[in-house]
Amino acid sequence: MTDTPPPQPPADLPRTLATVFGIGFAPVAPGTVASIAALPVAWLVADFGSRFWLLFLAIMTTAVGAWACELYSRATLNPDPSECVIDEVAAQFLICAIAPVHWFAYLLAFVLFRILDITKLWPIHEVEKNVPGGMGIMLDDTVAALMGGVIIAILAHMALV
Repeated sequence: MTDTPPPQPPADLPRTLATVFGIGFAPVAPGTVASIAALPVAWLVADFGSRFWLLFLAIMTTAVGAWACELYSRATLNPDPSECVIDEVAAQFLICAIAPVHWFAYLLAFVLFRILDITKLWPIHEVEKNVPGGMGIMLDDTVAALMGGVIIAILAHMALV
């Protein structure tokens, strides 16, 4: 009996997943393009399934994204490649899972997430700076989504969204 190494993923699989099927190579604002692409998926999952299933999808996308971004960033020798946009997709799913399933709430979720992700306010910047690898690529956007989600939850509690 010989010991065979475990099967390795195809070399293109981490790239395909990390860049969300190439969206990360968009010539302008790839993170924003990925967030926009995530919105209809989030709406469908939340509307036809539930916000719980959207939260589950956000968690699964984060896990897969951490793996794919880790391998892709190692392969490119870049600790945070801008073409890795699965973090935006996972975070957009997360903030939408917190928001009411309403077009205005989703628009607000999109705008809040993009502002927080781009400005990298504290503690988002600290996470980006101090958590390495694929998990770090994913977690700064997760924190931005959670911060935006708190704002949306408060506004929803006040019946403003």
